[in-house]
Amino acid sequence: MNCRTTTTRSVFSSLALLLCVSATLAGCKSGGGGSSSSAPIATSASSTPVVTSAPAATSTPDPVTAPESTPAAEQNSAPKISGSTIASVTVNSLYSFKPAASDPDGDPLAFQIQNKPAWATFSTVTGQLAGTPTAAGTFANIVISVNDGAVTTAMPAFSIAVTNPTVNSAKLTWSAPTENTDGSALSDLAGFTIVYGTSQASLDQTVRIDNATASTYTLDNFPSGTYYFAIKAFTAGGAESALSQVVTKAFN
Repeated sequence: MNCRTTTTRSVFSSLALLLCVSATLAGCKSGGGGSSSSAPIATSASSTPVVTSAPAATSTPDPVTAPESTPAAEQNSAPKISGSTIASVTVNSLYSFKPAASDPDGDPLAFQIQNKPAWATFSTVTGQLAGTPTAAGTFANIVISVNDGAVTTAMPAFSIAVTNPTVNSAKLTWSAPTENTDGSALSDLAGFTIVYGTSQASLDQTVRIDNATASTYTLDNFPSGTYYFAIKAFTAGGAESALSQVVTKAFN
């Protein structure tokens, strides 16, 4: 039997090389491996901060000599707090938000938080909320406020959506060869080699599949850009077919 090469026609007569998934959730891929993370999306909180005054302090004047005093809360200016909250973050990526705060009277400030996510830490000195979430979920009604010792000013409530990272993937499918170039039956097919790269003239990345019955494979974790793919078969004796037609896929 002449088995030095196999023909492109007989090997890939029904080759599809479908690039059917360009962005799938991590853990839902059908082959290959890898994941990426996306950068957090910043949204601006535009609502007016809420100012809560402490109860007005009063003093009882001396009926003869002491003038009536002004309540302490009326003498104090409310502190200010603002910032563009971060609305989302991917699993296993760092989240960090720090508001800007000031006090017109120059009073020392202390920060507080309500409904802090369990995966995050909060600084009462700087107001920074930071952490790395390990599971997807939505954390709602988070409120960061600042107090100058008499008056508390709060930012509008916000939420943090923790999502799984997306993975750019390319799913390839093909049909196994059945004949040698001389028309005889192919009996020692051993597997396939996928080649790919960033240009059709430079398919410098390879994946070897040592399985003669394989007909599909998924490659994951592609950065943004355009990629080119082809495949060839090989026998147990080391003979290889010519490459299939080249297909291409662009990833965002």
